[in-house]
Amino acid sequence: MKERASISVLTGGIGPEREISLATGQALTESLARRFQAEMIDLTEPSLPEEIKPEETVVFPAIHGTFGEDGTLQNLLEQGGFSYCGSGPDASRLCMDKTLCKEVVEGAGVRVAKGFSFSDPTEVDLDETLSELGGDLVIKPTDQGSSFALFVVKGSEELATALSSLSSGNWMIERRVFGRELTLGVLGGEPLGAVEVIPSGGVYDYERKYSPGSTDYRYPAELESSIEEELRQFSVQAFEACGCRDFARVDFIVCERGKAHFLEVNTLPGLTGTSLLPKSAACCGLGFDELTLRLVEPALERFFSGCLLSAQPLKP
Repeated sequence: MKERASISVLTGGIGPEREISLATGQALTESLARRFQAEMIDLTEPSLPEEIKPEETVVFPAIHGTFGEDGTLQNLLEQGGFSYCGSGPDASRLCMDKTLCKEVVEGAGVRVAKGFSFSDPTEVDLDETLSELGGDLVIKPTDQGSSFALFVVKGSEELATALSSLSSGNWMIERRVFGRELTLGVLGGEPLGAVEVIPSGGVYDYERKYSPGSTDYRYPAELESSIEEELRQFSVQAFEACGCRDFARVDFIVCERGKAHFLEVNTLPGLTGTSLLPKSAACCGLGFDELTLRLVEPALERFFSGCLLSAQPLKP
């Protein structure tokens, strides 16, 4: 039995969030290397690297979006017998599908923004959409993260223009909830601190998310105790309803009446210099290196538990 596991951070990937994944992988590997033998592996195709072995290494998937966060990579890791960090295939697949995730979370008693999904933009009925959801709307992919391809529109003309720019795919449209954008990490089933996101221009899109200085953050957020308690409760309810494991980050909009509306669960949240999970952890006194240790500890326990089980003699 190995007395110490190495950690392989899988990063990069094949999706549109590749550059962000590389930044997460770099920061994560540098932090883990202070305590463990850690290496960063840049994946450029949808397969596991041949050099890693399940009896030698714990895997930290740090690939956002396509392949890394949609359950595909987790399924390969399961089939390969690897101990790995984060949620399993089913929870990853569910949380990557924002429409289905919202249905599950709403069924668990969490408030959500009203909306619907579509695949063919030409089939969206403008009048019906505006009648059901109102004139202020948000359009986004159901299966991408990092605010990728986010459209904020007002009225029929802007809605028609946005839809005309889309190709067929997995899309959703929601009533825009005006209010404060907040996010909470969940670590080991317990909520971390609330972070308020205040983007310049009012929309937290891809550019504002990853351009230093374009967004302000308040952490811990200044909230009434009742609002903070609802956010903490909703974040854990969403985490559990989706079957998440180890850690996640849950995003909300708190409307002007003080009611929290669920947006999405991120099963592999970013770990860069501007990322939100480290800010949420900092609210609870966890520095970056302590956070990364807490992120890998459950997978390390599973790794060594598996070693112990495999070392047990067979009963006659």
